[in-house]
Order: sequence, then C-alpha cells, then structure tokens
Amino acid sequence: MSSTPNARTHAVRIEVGSHAHSYVSNGQRVTLVPLTIKRRQNRKLLIPPDPDTADAMGGFDIPMIKTLGKGFYWKKLIDQGTYRTIADLARALKLEPGWVAEVMRMTTLAPDIIEAITQGRQPRHLNLHTLRGRAQLLPRDWVEQRRMLGFTQD
Repeated sequence: MSSTPNARTHAVRIEVGSHAHSYVSNGQRVTLVPLTIKRRQNRKLLIPPDPDTADAMGGFDIPMIKTLGKGFYWKKLIDQGTYRTIADLARALKLEPGWVAEVMRMTTLAPDIIEAITQGRQPRHLNLHTLRGRAQLLPRDWVEQRRMLGFTQD
C-alpha cells in the first residue's frame, strides 16, 4: 500500500459548534456535524446549519435512535410471525413485557417525527424520557402527536 497522498484529497477544517454531537463507539470518538452538501457547477460545498435553527434542535440522540430501531425490529419480528405476542417476544428477549410494549409504541410516531429523530432535528426537549413511561399514551393521530411533542407552532 502506497503512502503517497491522493492528489484529489483536500484537508478540511470544520469549526464544531454547539450543533455537533459527539459520542464514543467501539473505542473510537465519533463527532456528527450536520452539514448540507450543495453542488455548485463542478464543485461540492459543505454548508453548516444556520446557528439560529441549530440551537433549537436537539441534535442526534443516539440512545433514542437505537431504541427506535429496536422497536421497529421487534415489530418486524411480530409482523413476520416469529413471535405471536409482545409477551412471547419479551420472554424470548428476557425483558419486561411492559418495557417492550413501550418501545414498540414508538413505531406509531408520525413518519416526519421519526425522520426528525433519526436526523437529529427533533425539538431539544424531546428525548426517551418524554416518549416512554408517559402517564397518558401517545395519541394515534399524527397531527395530535406533532402538537403534543412540539413539532407544530400553536
């Protein structure tokens, strides 16, 4: 393997602001910086987010994204018939059925809310605690969900 640098490789320095999110995965530090790639003629430009809107966003919530992924995976297992009920699934996973049901309820969120969570664009106050363990269940109506979770301006 040659150690000669690629002539097309350019070093880029990005000033990381409060909109970036950093975590450790498998012993490596990972920093996520939301950028938009825009094409201008034959060049690609990296556009950082507007500071005003970036401060209002919650950023990437890795535990919430992982939990949402588990919910969809578990839903798939039940939909495919691998497990007949949430209780059967919970027993196989050695987890509390109530917790499994709470996580699976996250799959009923409006598609745009799920997309916002996976892209780190959810409101700053929205986290796992606000979604799980609620005294009242999330409404099935997506408009009502958006209102309750702060995705619309009243």
